Amino acid sequence: MTPEEPSVESIDRWAVGRAFGRASQSYDSAARVQALARDELISRLSHFNLKPKVVLDLGAGTGLASVALRTHFPEANILSVDLALPMLQHARSKPRQHESVWQRLRRAVGVKSPSSDWVAADAANLPLASGSVQLVFSNLMLQWCLPPDKVLAEVGRVLAPDGLFLFSTFGPTTLQELRAAWAMVDDQPHVNDFIDIHDLGSAMTRAELAEPVLDLDRIVVDYAATRDLLDELKDLGAGNSLRDRRRGLTGKNRLATMISIYRDRYANRATWEVIYGSAFASRSNARSRSGADSSSSRNEVSIPIGAIKRKSP
Repeated sequence: MTPEEPSVESIDRWAVGRAFGRASQSYDSAARVQALARDELISRLSHFNLKPKVVLDLGAGTGLASVALRTHFPEANILSVDLALPMLQHARSKPRQHESVWQRLRRAVGVKSPSSDWVAADAANLPLASGSVQLVFSNLMLQWCLPPDKVLAEVGRVLAPDGLFLFSTFGPTTLQELRAAWAMVDDQPHVNDFIDIHDLGSAMTRAELAEPVLDLDRIVVDYAATRDLLDELKDLGAGNSLRDRRRGLTGKNRLATMISIYRDRYANRATWEVIYGSAFASRSNARSRSGADSSSSRNEVSIPIGAIKRKSP
């Protein structure tokens, strides 16, 4: 792959933050695909020999991944970061119901436990010191940062030497049925863009993340009605956040036409393409922090074709 210069940002991240903030109370009940992807990512932690002191849950949302990370790494400090403050406030309102018996006993006898901190921040401008995190975990957040170059650069910056970045994001066939149905109604963008696995690999190359591995899975969900899909997207806060989206309400006639097309052509079925990825700390950043040599030959990072895997749909 030949790295290309990133394009202008196509996603309005502040609109994303507002939408997820409004969905903080309904998100968990609607996040079925998100829960599947989160569980898969958590299971992949066992593939790595990790003993992190600081874990960053990037795009933490309502904090369910942070809870799982606390269980997986009980001695680590967990830092939960999200752009939407209401999401973090919702997560903080109920943390102790997720505590293990051991954690409750430690708290009861006054034993200081590793911290859990909640920070509202932009993933493209993290308020963290360079090299301060041993694990960055990010479940289905990166698709809201297109192109992903600024976020990947920040991940590489905050990762300590040998630190791991483990993430998932949505690929371009996600909601392809909804995109196609709307295209038969008008020429306005109604569904967000999603990055292709090869373009994501190029972005990881530009960020100089080491030993990147990518694979994907497709999840097909059958809905009782098209309205159920639309309601789920609203409850997730996953509406249209494209910068060139139509402002204002969608006309009832156009919406009804789209729903009719979706039902007749796609039988209320929706595809979700989930890309999973892992990579280690940027080699050049790790060397600069350790004062090692930074010759141009050692700055080269490549992604072998064999590292980009594809699961059968």
